[in-house]
Amino acid sequence: MRAVRGLWRWRHNPLRRTTDLVEAWVALAALLLILLVAPVIGSLAGSAAQDSLRRSVREQRESRHLVTATVVRELQRSTLAADPESASRDSRTRVLAHWTAPDGTEHNGSVLTRLKAPEPGDRFAIWTDEQGRTVARPLDPATATTHAVLAGFGAALLTACLVEAGRRLIVWRMVLRRYARWDQAWDRAGPDWGRTGTGS
Repeated sequence: MRAVRGLWRWRHNPLRRTTDLVEAWVALAALLLILLVAPVIGSLAGSAAQDSLRRSVREQRESRHLVTATVVRELQRSTLAADPESASRDSRTRVLAHWTAPDGTEHNGSVLTRLKAPEPGDRFAIWTDEQGRTVARPLDPATATTHAVLAGFGAALLTACLVEAGRRLIVWRMVLRRYARWDQAWDRAGPDWGRTGTGS
């Protein structure tokens, strides 16, 4: 809005310099780019991220399987290398468990469970790949959509910041040139500028 006011203000002003008009046009162009181009780039980035994340969700759903594990024994709490952040978010216990992979092979390993007081023989669900290696649970569609929206918003914001940085750089260069011209004008006027009888 300031760009439009600047153009209108400089329209017939006798003190208007060419650089003032150029600065106002640069501001108007930056405003239009931010309002029109940034949302389009954000939308394209969000859409691309959504497509990629949907593929990931589909691939993870196909390659990861929920299997039932049986507690063999609870592991010593002192041997836990717990992540302080995850420990504060949820209470999980590390146990030695036994499970059968989707390909039919038998596996034993240390896994985390949400069981409050795991006892040998307790059963719980874990996610594995085809070979029975434990994996993280697959990405769900709602989380994928949230990530895509954030990616689109971030791309739009980054575009707006780049446009504004470009506008500021152009204006900064124009101001430097303006100061250089003023210095040259002062040099031509000489040190006697304004004194009586110097012809100025």
